[in-house]
Amino acid sequence: MLIHPWDAARDGSEWRSWLRTRDFGQLAANGVDGAPPVVVPTHFLFDGAGEILLHLARPNPIWAALEANPAVVVSVHDDYAYIPSTWRSDSPDNGVPTSYYASVQLTCAARVVDDKEGKAEILRRQLAHHQPDGGHGVVAADEGPYRKMLSAIRGLRLEVVGVRAKFKYDDHRPVEFRERIAAGLAERDLPGDAGARAQQLRRMAAS
Repeated sequence: MLIHPWDAARDGSEWRSWLRTRDFGQLAANGVDGAPPVVVPTHFLFDGAGEILLHLARPNPIWAALEANPAVVVSVHDDYAYIPSTWRSDSPDNGVPTSYYASVQLTCAARVVDDKEGKAEILRRQLAHHQPDGGHGVVAADEGPYRKMLSAIRGLRLEVVGVRAKFKYDDHRPVEFRERIAAGLAERDLPGDAGARAQQLRRMAAS
């Protein structure tokens, strides 16, 4: 994705803080022998440092792609909104619409986990993240309700080797301009507008 200097994350803590509350994205791998890329929507667990954990069903088409090339991208986007041309100009004749959004793309080296204990460990950590209050059975390779299901999945440990983060909220425009957009988002209040407005105001306050 194109990242202008004014759209870039200000530091690593900004994109990590944003990603900490988001755990669903798209896992993308190169296709095999000229086939289209494989893109899998999935929940995941980012440890906040340099590793992503997840699991997928054994019949998933991504495994052949990973065997051919373990380089993958985990892409997450949120807080997006369409900004109409009339909001960005005093004249409808020369206003240029745009999209506001935040996006983090993590380039990773994938390692497939097939041993039962390794898969159980991934499940335990994912459940601790997604269901912190519990409400599930024992997750182990040799006991509990999930032990017979482990053969139906494969685990993935993704080592993060590169990060591209973008926060596109007109940061290069004057404060008065951005305040006008923020007011428009508050008034329109479509799905996504509140999140986009919150990111815009956060970036504005930090500039």
